[in-house]
Amino acid sequence: MLEKLTWRRHFPGLTGLSKTVSDLLDRQSVPAALKAGAVIFGPGNPPQNLLLLVSGTVRVQQLSEAGREIVLYRVHAGESCVLTTACLLAFEEYSAEGIAETDVEAILIPRDTFDELMSVSKDFRAFVFEAYSKRITDLFMVIEEIAFKRMDIRVAQKLLELQDAQNTLHLTHQQMAVELGTAREVISRQLKEFERRGWLTLSRGVIELCDVAAIGRLANAP
Repeated sequence: MLEKLTWRRHFPGLTGLSKTVSDLLDRQSVPAALKAGAVIFGPGNPPQNLLLLVSGTVRVQQLSEAGREIVLYRVHAGESCVLTTACLLAFEEYSAEGIAETDVEAILIPRDTFDELMSVSKDFRAFVFEAYSKRITDLFMVIEEIAFKRMDIRVAQKLLELQDAQNTLHLTHQQMAVELGTAREVISRQLKEFERRGWLTLSRGVIELCDVAAIGRLANAP
């Protein structure tokens, strides 16, 4: 189980807090352990805590008005959830859902404590807004990719990003479509074209990369 009083070492921005602020944070923070697949938050619900991820990965995804899912970003160990931060600051409800992609360990900072720390601690505010600004930049890149980047390049990049040590991806065409914010049929056509070129092989729920170098050349195309 996560050691409550040592978790701050995973977040360098919190190591220089004053003793008063550190003591408050340690008293009020709540360690949490969640299993893979757990829904951490969902649309229409107000945030109750700031989520700081100590280990594991959380996937944040949104459903469009047309009913299409898209992965917005992932929260990794040592990061906070920017959507939660935005909703806490604006007193708004979630517009997307967060799902534990692996078993995760996290620290939850209750809303009242978050508000107090934001008002009294310059260092805590700097930690929150630095993480916030970095993730906003990432989200603009997602928008740019969806709007302007060729789909074959995006698929190649995602294949390289999600492959395991054996150059294999264990996911369906629908899951890949969610990653890229497009239709399953679009992904299926593109993957079959890559298979025709001999770059990969397709089987049910599995994509095996055969020519990583060729996929990499496309992924790095201008």
